[in-house]
Amino acid sequence: MTARIIDGKIISAELRARVAAEVTRIKTDHGITPGLAVVLVGSDPASEVYVRSKHKQTQEAGMASFEHRLPADVPQAELLALIAKLNADPAVHGILVQLPLPKGLDSTAVIDAIDPAKDVDGLNPTNAGRLASGLFALTPCTPLGCIIMAKQVHASLEGMNAIVIGRSNLVGKPLVQLLLNENATVTIAHSRSRDLPALCRQADLVFAAVGKAEMVKGDWIKPGATVIDVGINRTPSPDGGKDKLLGDVAFNEAKEVVGAITPVPGGVGLMTVACLLVNTVRAASAIHGLPKPAV
Repeated sequence: MTARIIDGKIISAELRARVAAEVTRIKTDHGITPGLAVVLVGSDPASEVYVRSKHKQTQEAGMASFEHRLPADVPQAELLALIAKLNADPAVHGILVQLPLPKGLDSTAVIDAIDPAKDVDGLNPTNAGRLASGLFALTPCTPLGCIIMAKQVHASLEGMNAIVIGRSNLVGKPLVQLLLNENATVTIAHSRSRDLPALCRQADLVFAAVGKAEMVKGDWIKPGATVIDVGINRTPSPDGGKDKLLGDVAFNEAKEVVGAITPVPGGVGLMTVACLLVNTVRAASAIHGLPKPAV
């Protein structure tokens, strides 16, 4: 069996092009430019890279991009005051505070302060609750990307057995809700689950989001299953060269068994920023009472 490689580069480029077309339509028809504000606190190198990428792709999609950089020692009250200002700014339709925040700042309070209508990270409890209730909600970007990638292989996920390994608020829990909305049968597994390999072998769809390099082995996977690998684990190169990026799935083993699999890098990570743009367009449309955009 030759595994299909689900190419995040191609899928994310197609999605960004669709977003750009919707942005152009909304500008032309309604005179509205969707706007995304990104707040970066401190100078974490990985966060700097993410923020640059978000800024570039936001502008390329024809949206307004607002960057706010604060020092790592910014008082909590000052950060919350900035969020309040962005909540009230009519040019801003999406607000993203880059996580993790430096020590001493309360990320829960910061997420709670973001207007749910502008919460393009989908982490505000109001959006989490609406998603769980089957209502319209802004959804965390990575799980949204996972669903889009799975549907590149399967037009419908209805009735399929899916397993989500990992129960974080950012990926695992919202991904379960999205799969239920697709009428999949879902198992959520984690570090306390008994006989995880046996649970995996029952699944048509495997979503690995545990943050542990190559934890999911090839013999855990049902032949022909679709595997979406969310993990991005920096692993020192044995020869002292550049760090390697490894997923949560042992790719070389898995590709001999699976029907389709996402690579790392080049998979889910590329979809996350594309889905952030999707959420910003959806937020702008909802805020202005427009129909849901075609993305």
